[in-house]
Amino acid sequence: MHGHEWDATDAAGPAPGGASVRLDGHRLVPLATALLQEDGLILHWSEDAEALLGYPADEAVGRYAAQLLTARTDRPEVFALFERIMSGKGWSGVFPVRHRDGHVVELEFRTYPIAGPGGTLLLLATASDTQALHRVEADLAVLDGIFGQSPIGMAVYDTDLRYVRLNGALARMNGVPVEEHLGRRISVVLPGINSSEIEQTMRQVLTTGRPVVDARSHGRVPGDPRRDRAWSASYFRLEDSTGRVFGVCSSIIDVTERFQAEARAARAQERLTTIAEATARIGTTLDLQRTAEELIEAVVPRFADFATVDLLEPVLRGAEPTAIPEDRSVQLRAVAVGESYESGLALAVDTVGEVSEYAPDRSYTQCLRSGRPLLRARVDEDVLRGLVATEERVAPGMEAGIHSYLMVPLTARGMVLGGSEFIRMRNSEPFTDADVALAEELVARTAIAIDNARLYRRERETALTLQRSLLPQEIHRTLGLEIAYRYLPSSMTSEVGGDWFDVVPLSCGRVALVVGDVMGHGIRAAATMGQLRTVARTLATLDMPPEQVLTRLDETASGIGEGQFATCICAVYDPLERTVQVASAGHLPPVSVAPDGTARRIDVPPGVPLGVGGVAFESIGFTLPEGGMLALYTDGLVERRGHDLDDGIDLLARTLSGPGRTLEENCDAVLGALVTDGTDDDIAMIMARVLPLPADRIATLPLTGGGRLPGTARRFTRATLDGWGLSALSDYAELLVSELVTNALLHADAPRRLRLFRDRVLTVEVADTGGQTPQLRPFAEQDEGGRGMFLVNELAQRWGSRLTRDGKVVWAELELPFGIV
Repeated sequence: MHGHEWDATDAAGPAPGGASVRLDGHRLVPLATALLQEDGLILHWSEDAEALLGYPADEAVGRYAAQLLTARTDRPEVFALFERIMSGKGWSGVFPVRHRDGHVVELEFRTYPIAGPGGTLLLLATASDTQALHRVEADLAVLDGIFGQSPIGMAVYDTDLRYVRLNGALARMNGVPVEEHLGRRISVVLPGINSSEIEQTMRQVLTTGRPVVDARSHGRVPGDPRRDRAWSASYFRLEDSTGRVFGVCSSIIDVTERFQAEARAARAQERLTTIAEATARIGTTLDLQRTAEELIEAVVPRFADFATVDLLEPVLRGAEPTAIPEDRSVQLRAVAVGESYESGLALAVDTVGEVSEYAPDRSYTQCLRSGRPLLRARVDEDVLRGLVATEERVAPGMEAGIHSYLMVPLTARGMVLGGSEFIRMRNSEPFTDADVALAEELVARTAIAIDNARLYRRERETALTLQRSLLPQEIHRTLGLEIAYRYLPSSMTSEVGGDWFDVVPLSCGRVALVVGDVMGHGIRAAATMGQLRTVARTLATLDMPPEQVLTRLDETASGIGEGQFATCICAVYDPLERTVQVASAGHLPPVSVAPDGTARRIDVPPGVPLGVGGVAFESIGFTLPEGGMLALYTDGLVERRGHDLDDGIDLLARTLSGPGRTLEENCDAVLGALVTDGTDDDIAMIMARVLPLPADRIATLPLTGGGRLPGTARRFTRATLDGWGLSALSDYAELLVSELVTNALLHADAPRRLRLFRDRVLTVEVADTGGQTPQLRPFAEQDEGGRGMFLVNELAQRWGSRLTRDGKVVWAELELPFGIV
């Protein structure tokens, strides 16, 4: 925490109703206000406070600020500061405050102790988001730079045609200080010129939105009251992206001397046109190389015959650039090169992708180190030798006709990212200081866009790495089922999404296939996806049926945070029965394909998205025959703007019905048919095809008859394992089988079946008609029974049970000997 104190009588506090920081009448930054009792109880909470911290007024009012907004460890410091403030001193400074969703917001505070009803002491506090304030400061800095560096007069007028802002160049031209313009109309500030015609032109611009270029004005100004002068002005309307009109902007040049005036007007018009077009062109994407190319397109051939953009190697890697040491050379990679005609100069510079190294004493290196432009209005062989990276580039440059050179460093956030070179050959005019100012404006905009692209690339790669790390890194082999999958991040949005899939191996060779889609994009969606996927995997491994998995997953989604919704589909496949149990939470229906290629949607009860809460889910079951296929997917695969969602699902089904393809080929065919122009959303897709079960992997014994069943089951187990080459496990397996069958005889209605299944482990399962799952119960030494499940727990690597439609199955697993699969 940092800040300072002042006497509460030094400044009047704002009204408790809330306010906002404003610039020129337009709201920029929310200004939260709160009114507190002497004990810290909140009495008033503004709308901006709700926007900044997430707490609505009905949650905040009546609670103590320290408990609501700070971590427990910060409260002693908060209480001490509050006591000091309430002693009669105000306080301002920056303090971290906890948002309703848990993250920390840095707020800049001002506090005002005030007298309440009956002489009670109250505290009025105002706060703004420091990041928002910094953004405003950055925007103002850019605006100040444009106004301060422009060699021509510039002014901004409101919709009543009163001066809102102007630069020093215009103030000097008029001979009137800047402050005497503000809030007044031209007719008041400059009564000696044809102000009515000027204002008529500006009203036309306001009404129609069409700019006016080279509007002439004339008269006398206070700065030169004895001589008539003439000016050329250009006007354009100021409006935001929603079409709301703020006013008019003008650029003015003195054209008193006819010949000089015409030349100035032509150059100014050209510069303004270049700025306007470049402003609309540069930075249209978050692609680093494309942004550099946009600068080249904006300046060639209008401003230069030849131009390049070179970036430092760390910038291209996404790293933060650092200051260039005095004693080290610098390496730059060519990112964009352009020329207005085939001059041969392209042979003397780096092609895109090549790297040049400049020694510490080269002019180029010194220019980058200083961050200031390098102008060589006249270039001869000696000058060019000091500019190029190597001596062999001097002769080709002179042969191409270089006569004027300008280099401007690309600087953003005080860091040099690289440099942009501008060269004139056929254009006989040398670069001037005005050209330098124009180039700096264009390069500055490009540098900001390139830096944003660099940061975006780094952040997106980080986010994608995080997202991919949350997805399955390896799909375990599943006996009786071939699985293929695809995951494609969106090619249209700038943020990562929340699509996920999972393949969860379960007991007795079963497998759960899960596909989900968190609504929205960004790090929060990806984090929610990771939480839901982890919980879904955990729930599935507990042998829960799909509808129960979704019910518990819905509870998890509801607890993550308000507004976090997701769709999900969960299917459990049993390779021994070749059955599928599937349940949906607002997800798109799966598509099944019969062995003959007939494809159809599976009508699963749709359910509601996860996070809605309080709604039961249903599952259905069906058989998937040998050679049959099942496809689960997210909406990014089948949803396209302007097309019905059912059309996409139908196209998916038709594509999957194609004969003679492997599962991997099916995945590629689906993406080729449905993803033709990129995708607006992420895509997750799983395909599973039923394979024949090897005869030496499964053995089944019906359990019928009386009390000799444990012995029969033991003999069957030993004979089966001997035949499988697993005699080393026979003793353990016999004990497990004996205990499980005996337990079924004692505690269930009747055992029905013993099954041995060999996959990654050896699974022993006993099915019975009872509905009560076995439990580990304490027993005394003198008890004659009760030790069966304890013995199973000691012998088995893992054991458990699951309910079925006609009873239950109790299973236990043994590790296979090393080298046997």
